[in-house]
Amino acid sequence: MVAIEKPKLKKIAIVGSPNVGKSVIFNCLTGAYATVSNYPGTTVEVSRGKTKIGQEEFEVIDTPGMYSLIPITEEERVARSILIQEKPELTLHIIDAKNIERMLLLTIQLIEADLPIILVVNIIDEAEQFGMKIDTKQLEEELGIPVVATAATTGRGISTLKERIKNYQKPSLKQFKNDINVEESIIAISSALQKEYGISRRSISLLLLQEDTEIHTLVKERESAADYNTMLQIVKETKSKYSHSINYVIALNRQQISSGIASAGVTALTAGSGLSEKLSRITMNPWTGFPILFLVLYFGLYKFVGQFGAGTVVNFLENTVFGKYIIPPFAKFIENIIPWKILQELIIGEYGVVTLGIRYAVALILPIVGMFFLVFAIIEDTGYLPRLAMLIDRIFKKIGLSGRAVIPMVLGLGCDTMATMVTRTLPTKRERIMATLLLALAVPCSAQLGVIFALLGENPGALGVWIAVISLVFLFTGFLAAKIIPGEKPIFFMEVPPLRLPKISNIFVKTYTRMT
Repeated sequence: MVAIEKPKLKKIAIVGSPNVGKSVIFNCLTGAYATVSNYPGTTVEVSRGKTKIGQEEFEVIDTPGMYSLIPITEEERVARSILIQEKPELTLHIIDAKNIERMLLLTIQLIEADLPIILVVNIIDEAEQFGMKIDTKQLEEELGIPVVATAATTGRGISTLKERIKNYQKPSLKQFKNDINVEESIIAISSALQKEYGISRRSISLLLLQEDTEIHTLVKERESAADYNTMLQIVKETKSKYSHSINYVIALNRQQISSGIASAGVTALTAGSGLSEKLSRITMNPWTGFPILFLVLYFGLYKFVGQFGAGTVVNFLENTVFGKYIIPPFAKFIENIIPWKILQELIIGEYGVVTLGIRYAVALILPIVGMFFLVFAIIEDTGYLPRLAMLIDRIFKKIGLSGRAVIPMVLGLGCDTMATMVTRTLPTKRERIMATLLLALAVPCSAQLGVIFALLGENPGALGVWIAVISLVFLFTGFLAAKIIPGEKPIFFMEVPPLRLPKISNIFVKTYTRMT
């Protein structure tokens, strides 16, 4: 009997910068039918799911965040590899409607690569609150690709997006002209290219001109030595015509194109005048940001986790719930059914499994860890973490890290293992090693914090000394590691999402998930 192979599903790749709602769009398309696994040969996780649109089923890939087709981080390398190697039948480029001009830079690169693309202008509801009016029809005319406006968190525009996916037909390649010297070089390099690369020869030519090392290696392997040397000569001659790097010249040209497109498609921009924007700037200004950070730590960690969680809640659970209502009747029950004193001591003695083990786990550690994850979920949902990263960046630079490293450090206060895994989002091996070292030596996890808060929560002076010592160990270890561990200084950039009021349902779901 001959086995009949199932036809391969068409692929939809979701790409875009971090914090633009890619995962929300992914969930809207796939629902609960998703798997998460490491991309082959990397430590970067990629989510894959299935969706049925009309009568056709698709595989949907949620790629890691990327800012450009020229990768800096491992996540960007994986995202580009998916586009080039897996050749998805459709690419959804998700952008933040409030930052449309800046994010169109990647859209232009994706169009130049001749990828089948739909532009999804997400978070349109917040853009409208900022006074922005986005004309998707005009954007379609300027870009030559389908454009859909969505607010994925509320489901707005998702049905329209599905309809566009269902009826998608790839338009002809639109070319955005560069400087005349660059344009002549693109034509010359494209003529020398003989092999296929998954994206247009024009895009490969641009990447060669921008001296993308991975693309140079790939082209050198596939093309003949003579053709590759010809390309190198073209790149060298083009570089000699400019006082700035070709990368700068191309980027400046794309910025001008992006500005023109945004001006045509976006009107009534009044962003920056709202309370949210003003508060955002305050949290990132060192003069006001550090007092705000102190208030967050004081009320969030010390008062809520330290005093309320480790004090009030722990006392209630330990002395009232366990001390009055659980331990006494359970002790009588054990004494009646187990005659051997040694077994009684093992279960309900001073160091028994129930009286010490279960009581400490449930009445001491559980409420403190739960309170910490609750606070962390609130901080995360408001959008404060990226602002904290921007605020801390200057200090972290002194110890060889960038502000991006604040995220695994904060996560380390919950779970060092989880935080160590998150260090893979740092762009260089040097930063990943240093962050892991600091997590191991100077960042206490939630279980350790639970014990520390239980012991020192009611003694602010002792708690202050402990915090000072830990901070000193952190800074000294980081400074020393920055001197010893070789490598380049980190480059920092991060997408800053808007400040939002957190959703209660999201907070409790995140807290429950992290505790289980």
